[in-house]
This record gives sequence, structure tokens and C-alpha cells, in this order.
Amino acid sequence: MGPPELEQRFEEMYMAHYPAIATYVRRRAGSPDDIADVIAETFTTAWRRLNDVPAGDEARLWLYGVARRVLANHFRAEERRAALALRLREEITTWTDSVTGHDTAYQAFKRLSDDDRELLALVAWEGLTGSEIAKVLGCSRGAARLRLHRARKRLAKELADLDIDLTTYGSRAVSLAEGRS
Repeated sequence: MGPPELEQRFEEMYMAHYPAIATYVRRRAGSPDDIADVIAETFTTAWRRLNDVPAGDEARLWLYGVARRVLANHFRAEERRAALALRLREEITTWTDSVTGHDTAYQAFKRLSDDDRELLALVAWEGLTGSEIAKVLGCSRGAARLRLHRARKRLAKELADLDIDLTTYGSRAVSLAEGRS
């Protein structure tokens, strides 16, 4: 079969069986987005494997089988996403508890602008160098270095305003606040 015949066969199959497949999926999937995704994936599979699709009403049964497998894959993916979200929530809770254990320093950090916090986090938490930060920010190394210097100065001011003894947080905290990496 050439491309026009394949397209015509697919279109006929689609028109004949879309209502049944859509109803099948709607009864099993939760959200409209999930329903649309599963139907689209089912018919995409049919298009890719058009030569494997039986003729006549057997095509409907074949499409049910494909939709069933697509739904199973979809539900497994949802379970994995839910498990990942749970693990991330637990990790964030643990991290937040450890950070807020140093409430005063954390408050000084939170008082900074989003941009300053991001810059300082890229250095302190991600361990990026000035040139790496420039790539992340999409600016020159000089601009990144200047922004980081200013962010450190603003953090040092916030810490001074809160009268924090940085030595209790270790030498890394002192060097970060003073602008030494």
C-alpha cells in the first residue's frame, strides 16, 4: 500500500472506531488531559503499526488492546510521579528543618532578593564557579562576578543587621559572606 492508501485506511479506521475507543478510555482515565493523551497515543500507535492492524471490526478489538496497554503505562507513570513527588516532599521537609534550625542566618538569607538568593545558592549549594554561574545566568563572567560580589555584600549587611556570629557556621560561611569562594 502506498501513502494515500495508508492514509485512507487509517482515516476510515479512525472514524469507525474513535467513538468506541474514546468511551473505553473515558471510563478508565481520570482527567480530560489523561483521556486526550491516552486516545492520542492509542491512535499514534495504530498509525505507526498500521500494517499490523487487522481489518474490519477486528481493528476495534486491536485498538482496545492498545488502549489498555497505553492506560497501564500511563497509570504506572502516574504512580512513579506520585512516588517521586512524595520523596521530594520528604527531602524538602528534611532540608527545610535543617536550614530553619539556623533561623537567624536563614532569615538573613530570606531577606535577600530572589536574584541574590539564587546567586548565593549557586555558589554555596551547587558549588558552581564564577564562569559556571555566568553560563547559567547567560551573562559574561565579569557581570556574574560583579552580581555575586554585590549579593555577598548585601548578605553580609543582613547578617550584620541581625548581629550573627558567622564563626558558629564554620569557615565556609565566613568566606562566602566575605566574598572568598
